[in-house]
Amino acid sequence: MKLIVNADDFGYSKGVNLGIVEAHREGIVTSATLMVNMDGFEHAVGLAKKHPTLGVGIHLVLTCGSPVSQDVPTLTDGEGRFRRGQDHLVAAVPEEIERELRAQLGAFMASGLMLTHIDSHHHVHAHPAVLPIVLKLAEEHRVPVRYPWMSESREQRDQSSVPTTEGFSHHFYGDDLTVQSFVRIVEEMSDYSVVEIMTHPAYLDEAILTGSSYTKQRTTELKILTAAELKQYIRDQKIQLVTFSELG
Repeated sequence: MKLIVNADDFGYSKGVNLGIVEAHREGIVTSATLMVNMDGFEHAVGLAKKHPTLGVGIHLVLTCGSPVSQDVPTLTDGEGRFRRGQDHLVAAVPEEIERELRAQLGAFMASGLMLTHIDSHHHVHAHPAVLPIVLKLAEEHRVPVRYPWMSESREQRDQSSVPTTEGFSHHFYGDDLTVQSFVRIVEEMSDYSVVEIMTHPAYLDEAILTGSSYTKQRTTELKILTAAELKQYIRDQKIQLVTFSELG
């Protein structure tokens, strides 16, 4: 099995960035996805350039922070920030969605980092109003997209030539975080040749404590993803830790 361990929310804050880099340097995280519209973006870019073995994709955002582009009123609230949740995306203007996603990709490319793949915050890339646009952008950039796990989007994904993994798990999340729970996820997908497990390692800082509902669990994830026991399991099972760049 080839395993991609991706850390979401790279760029959210310095605490998140430092946790992700440690989980890569000292643990099994191979990949991260960058939020270009958050305050920790430039700090994350600097860290990524110092750690070139960390694959970096883009974490497209439509539900957190502020947009990169201008004049996207169907995506924002009265304060110019992205609306919470995904209900508004059904009525959002498709041209505004595409304009914003292109702006985020433009900011990523301007950073000088190599784009390995595309995924999204709160899985908005799998939303029926967003997925066709994301697949078009992925084809243009010739990069993979995280496997959309929402059932209503799978038919669209399966009709696309955009590469993705055979398996994907978002279950390493919440309060049941142990080495054993991570191992169970891996074993449940053992029949696949290439899989991705989504993670959120971080150190806590003011930005996370005030802006996210997922807080202390991030430090628990960091502890598990760097645990000697888990690293030994990966070696014993001869699991290859890879990035999205190896999907071709």
